[in-house]
Amino acid sequence: MSFDISVTVRGRTVIMELAGDLDAATAPTFHQRVEDVDRNEVDQLVLDMTNLAYMSSGGLRGLVFAKQKMGENVEIVLVGVNSTVGETIRLTGFQHSVSFADRVAE
Repeated sequence: MSFDISVTVRGRTVIMELAGDLDAATAPTFHQRVEDVDRNEVDQLVLDMTNLAYMSSGGLRGLVFAKQKMGENVEIVLVGVNSTVGETIRLTGFQHSVSFADRVAE
């Protein structure tokens, strides 16, 4: 399956909608989009995973990269995480480093 990211900026919140598979082959695209975000102008990074079908350990490393890149002052919120992706996150304990939501806040 392919991977797609769309980015929306709402004030000091960046929303990245992820679709498809986030794995070792697609993680560099995710890394680049995270690199493009000016963390000095962001309080919250929202990763909308509603349409993310699969995330491998390579994708999880991408989430860790985002957390490190954005720094401690930026909250990362994962939205619409399916059970498969959620299990991958929980198995590593990464759920303690992010917040979860059912939908993107208005």
